[in-house]
Amino acid sequence: MVEIRTVGVVGAGQMGGGIAHVAALAGYEVALYDVSLELATKGIAKIAANLERQVAGDKISASDRDAALARLKPADGVGALASVDLVIEAATEKEEVKRRIFQQICPILKPDAILASNTSSISITRLASGTDRPERFLGIHFMNPVPVMKLVELVRGIATDDAVFEASKAFALRLGKTLTVSEDFPGFIVNRVLMPMINEAIYTLHEGVGTIESIDTSMKLGANHPMGPFQLADFIGLDTCLSIMQVLHDGLADSKYRPCPLLVKYVEAGWLGRKAGRGFYDYRGETPVPTR
Repeated sequence: MVEIRTVGVVGAGQMGGGIAHVAALAGYEVALYDVSLELATKGIAKIAANLERQVAGDKISASDRDAALARLKPADGVGALASVDLVIEAATEKEEVKRRIFQQICPILKPDAILASNTSSISITRLASGTDRPERFLGIHFMNPVPVMKLVELVRGIATDDAVFEASKAFALRLGKTLTVSEDFPGFIVNRVLMPMINEAIYTLHEGVGTIESIDTSMKLGANHPMGPFQLADFIGLDTCLSIMQVLHDGLADSKYRPCPLLVKYVEAGWLGRKAGRGFYDYRGETPVPTR
């Protein structure tokens, strides 16, 4: 039986920080790695602030917070990943970036370390083929924000070893997550269904069927969605939405997955959603205002 005791997370942004947060709370020793020690340290500071909010909301105790922070370490260079049992890559949703990361870290990892990607759409089999351990590679796809969202999608590549897959299931369950297992097809389950819905909402806006506000209100009140599709797209990041639609379009070769030209235009403008201050809503004032 493969046992996971220590975890390395590559990428100290929103997703990587969230994964490190829940892993440390669950009792794992965690090394958080980014391109610089400064970014990794900033990532841990954000985790500390999020843990403090959980204490204030009576979600965890102060002793839970202190124990989790004691298990978190910023990685001063890739060498900090040399002894971990599981590495989870949580970089931007671009295949060439992920491949470069794997080429950088694989020579450092111990031979029996498990390597996972948090990719939301890219082929696990294809990513695994660019590593030295395809049988010890799989997809562990967390939802955003990681500490709040209960679901984890597990995706095995064609070469993924059974024992590695079972160990990864045990890891995700220890985090308190609910698991779904997806076959290795573009977008897996969640984004195969979600992203075309968001893309169709953008087409509905593009064609003048409704406004941003009317479409969001219709889906919230008419379909009982907690967020409208434009609010959700801005939260995810329009660049990520576009990347996933391109993966679906390229991988499935069906015109129904063609990214809406308006989505492309927003990304080209740098209006990427909440993280950029503007997307389908403008967030620079006190209240978000539709941009169309």
